[in-house]
Amino acid sequence: MTTDAAQGRAQLELALDSRLPELIAEVRDLLADGWPEYAAFLDHNPDGMQQAAELFVHRLLDMAEHGRSASRIDRLEGAQTIQIVFEQIGRRQWQAGEDLTRLLTAYQLGARTAWRHVSATALALEVRPDVLAALAEAVFDFINQLSSASARGYVLEQGEDASARERSREELADLLLSDRSGMTAIREAAARANWPLPTTGAVVLVDANADVARRVLSHVDAGSLPVRHEQLSGLIVPDPGLSGRREQLRRALRGANAVVGHTVPLEYLPRSVTIAQIAVRLKQHGILTDDPVFADEHLDTIIVHRDERLMGFLREQLLAPLDDLPAGARERLIETLTAWLRHMGDRTAIAEELHIHPQTVRYRVAQLRERFGDQLDSPRSRARLFLALVWPMR
Repeated sequence: MTTDAAQGRAQLELALDSRLPELIAEVRDLLADGWPEYAAFLDHNPDGMQQAAELFVHRLLDMAEHGRSASRIDRLEGAQTIQIVFEQIGRRQWQAGEDLTRLLTAYQLGARTAWRHVSATALALEVRPDVLAALAEAVFDFINQLSSASARGYVLEQGEDASARERSREELADLLLSDRSGMTAIREAAARANWPLPTTGAVVLVDANADVARRVLSHVDAGSLPVRHEQLSGLIVPDPGLSGRREQLRRALRGANAVVGHTVPLEYLPRSVTIAQIAVRLKQHGILTDDPVFADEHLDTIIVHRDERLMGFLREQLLAPLDDLPAGARERLIETLTAWLRHMGDRTAIAEELHIHPQTVRYRVAQLRERFGDQLDSPRSRARLFLALVWPMR
């Protein structure tokens, strides 16, 4: 570098350094209108912004002297710190739920403001045209590097946040499927996973080795929890009993060879999994052939093939039409329904067994028909009711 060139650089550097406070203040005021939180960031980080501004000046002069060289900025004192600062800004942008484009737009506003100050200073010092062009390139190249650092921080935070959330969701699913977890621990885990606790849930089980099953599960419901518990693979679906939800699941799971456990309060999910696993085995042996299988539609078959302890679930499901009755009235109708099934509708036999008048039997059966409707005329429904009400009493 010649003596004149060195003197010119020193003069330009001094002039630009002297304008830095004014430059930072102008950028801050411009941001205050459309980006008040960014203006507040400048207010709360004066040292960092001053360091970035000084590095900006050195970068401009370095490029004006040596031309564009991506490696040179990394060797400038403080460059790594500035990169880290702007990467952190990108991370905070994601944490705040803000769009990255909004941040990068603010950077461009800062770049235009900086160029006005730089160009005015350079023209006042009558720098050569080639130096002025190099300065212009340097301004926007430097801002692009800061934008890249923030974009990198934004993407890194996004990925880390997604990974952490997925781990939290898996941990919550493990707790829900463990019969040793209390609701306090489940509520705390749900808060960490940002998963609103539903009133009820159901487990969907699939073959973990089937590609089609994994693809289908990925499109079922973003609000579902992934199940990767011991030998299980599938989802925990929130509130599957909501209107239209069953048909939605039926369509979404078709072709995945899936089993949908019956809907239960969350604390009963471990027992629901047991029933779903039995249904999986029955499906594998060709006993259940639906696609998908809804376990609550086949509780009688599952019970016959496995465990009378499941009878309570079947009774609860089938007697739901009586749930709104007072306890005494409900028990009388259950008693009448049981006798009606056992005696195949013979009113005289029912009256003798229950020690009531046949007219009372007629009245109660009319009540049952009002509540159960066509179920009492369906051989399939009567068989399920018989299994739930009569078989355990034998």
